[in-house]
Amino acid sequence: MARRYDPHRRTRIIDAALSVISADGIAGLSHRTVAAEADVPLGSTTYHFGSLDELLVAALRRCNENFVRTLRESEALAAGGEAEEAARAAGSAGSAGSAGLADELTRLLGQWFAGERGAIELEYELYLAALRRPALRPVAAEWTEEAVELLSRRTDPGTARALVALMDGVCLQVLLAGGTFDAAYTREMLARIVAGGG
Repeated sequence: MARRYDPHRRTRIIDAALSVISADGIAGLSHRTVAAEADVPLGSTTYHFGSLDELLVAALRRCNENFVRTLRESEALAAGGEAEEAARAAGSAGSAGSAGLADELTRLLGQWFAGERGAIELEYELYLAALRRPALRPVAAEWTEEAVELLSRRTDPGTARALVALMDGVCLQVLLAGGTFDAAYTREMLARIVAGGG
């Protein structure tokens, strides 16, 4: 009997890995647990991913897409960037644009935290796994670089990098302390960074 072609099997395996990590942490991840979760033969997981690090890289890359896609799809960031470029060309870029950037980033973080907490924790668990798994470090850095590139359309690259670092720090503090997202504080800190970079 010929094997049934399954073009979505790789994606299902990545989704299953994310489910396993969400339920049992990275310590619970194995080719066997992922195969069982994806309902595929064990050989399928090793065919698509030769090592657990390869599977973790794919899972982290999938998670990275979430917030960066939110930044990319923000109409306010895109529209604000065009308005600020016009203001710079006219020599009148001002604090309204800076406040707009801080407002939009705060709104996007608030929207992210309004989602399911488990999904955010999963993303950060994978992100922080790069501390002990060198194979994950370039993928973890991809998120920062793409976010910096997107925010550099609204400000200079140094300020964009500082904004990403602050957002990362705020997210970690909320997750690790089990607190709630403080939008007013976050907006004020983001605005200070933006104003200082002008």
